[in-house]
Amino acid sequence: MNYSENIAGVSVATDPILRLEGITKTFPGVRALGDVELALYPGQVTALVGENGAGKSTLVKILTGIYQPDGGTITVDGQPTRFPTATAASDAGVTAIHQETVLFDELTVAENIFLGHAPRGRFGLIDWTVMNDRAQEILTRIGAQIDPKTVLRELGIASKHLVAIARALSVDARVVVMDEPTASLSAAEIEELYELVDRLKGEGKAILFISHKFDEIFRIADRYTVFRDGEMVDAGLIADVTEDQLVEKMVGRAVDTIFPERTSTPGEDVLTVAGYSHPTEFADIGFTLRRGEILGFYGLVGAGRSEFMQALFGVTKPSKGACRIDGEVAVIRSPAEAIAKGIVYVPEDRGKQGAVTAMPIFQNVTLPSLKTTSKDGFTRMAEEFALARSYTERLDLRAAALDQNVGELSGGNQQKVVIAKWLATKPKVIILDEPTKGIDVGSKAAVHEFMAELAAEGLSVIMVSSEIPEILGMSDRVIVMREGRIAAEYDREGLTPETLVRAAAGYDGEEAA
Repeated sequence: MNYSENIAGVSVATDPILRLEGITKTFPGVRALGDVELALYPGQVTALVGENGAGKSTLVKILTGIYQPDGGTITVDGQPTRFPTATAASDAGVTAIHQETVLFDELTVAENIFLGHAPRGRFGLIDWTVMNDRAQEILTRIGAQIDPKTVLRELGIASKHLVAIARALSVDARVVVMDEPTASLSAAEIEELYELVDRLKGEGKAILFISHKFDEIFRIADRYTVFRDGEMVDAGLIADVTEDQLVEKMVGRAVDTIFPERTSTPGEDVLTVAGYSHPTEFADIGFTLRRGEILGFYGLVGAGRSEFMQALFGVTKPSKGACRIDGEVAVIRSPAEAIAKGIVYVPEDRGKQGAVTAMPIFQNVTLPSLKTTSKDGFTRMAEEFALARSYTERLDLRAAALDQNVGELSGGNQQKVVIAKWLATKPKVIILDEPTKGIDVGSKAAVHEFMAELAAEGLSVIMVSSEIPEILGMSDRVIVMREGRIAAEYDREGLTPETLVRAAAGYDGEEAA
């Protein structure tokens, strides 16, 4: 039956292209999905929201043929179907744009776009001319000014993301899944992605948009579906719900305040940095960090914050500069030396730099603390489990068991494992680089609460964040970096978003006005 309804004053079809009903999926010891439903409509964006571990990733893998449901039905255009393989899902018109799509730097843009389904000519050989022409058509369609013959390694992160989008659209897609598509994009590139979404809607595509950013959801979504603890708890039109209501549906409780109240006063100086410089990344960085203080570092993309933090942790070597810990000179030439001095670093890229995803939770947590959990050259599993349990419980880690592989956890729980790993070393200073990037509201609140507890216990925290509410809500002081240098330093009291942005962008009062 065909009928329609009004969304934002526009009459749209309400027969879904794809519908999931009663979908269940269970892994050993864990129910990932229980009797969930989802409907995706032509020319509309449906936002799928939920905390990490709510079942969103499992559902996407079922949609794309990677996982098979234990029960329930999938219908396309009202006809029951199955996606036994990723190829079957692709043939049915379902494609996905993931946050971290695997691309190959040594191949050209066109080769990456058509990898696995390149057009072929006589004798079954790849038709390079047709492939390059088709790649150019897709790139032009999404507004990407990229030569399809360019080798991928020559492109920046944002351009590679556009190649990943072009690859997803190289099949005849009717349903497009966008999983955290803006995670690595700048503000201008995000606007370009919004324009692409509008074009796809105009072509009648059904779009499933997964994001933790509520400004994005309310900017482009027509509908919403909320998952919580593996169940679908609500669905409707985005125009009929507020941000607060959506958060409450996600976490199952009202969220009165995002950031914990902090009353402790920072103590004496723990870390002093002077004149830290690098030939290309940063110059003349100097500051002090006090015991029990959360020092925020803010800046725009390319400001040099992460590069400086990696040098402070010994990943890279500064050309000059000095640092003192508890008043004593600290020479840091490697991460091992940084850890020995009491400095640890939780990187922005937890999947590649923060954890060994193919290893279990308890081994990840105890990896830097093997001297503590070993005797006579042999690790003691009971000691490892006890150490891992003490820190993962404090962080409210949600996992089936401590011997579950980290790669099977949600993004927020992976982040908790990385933080637990470094806290187990009993550091003096912990550097958190984008600690809540890509994790949900509930997990963010847990990380913020734990940060506040750590500071209250006397741990000194450096927090690098691009989220202004997080900087303002958690920091005792804020350092703003611009073009590799410290542009300004502020106390928390009375600090405004406008002041931060002005300092980060290099605007003076007249220019800002």
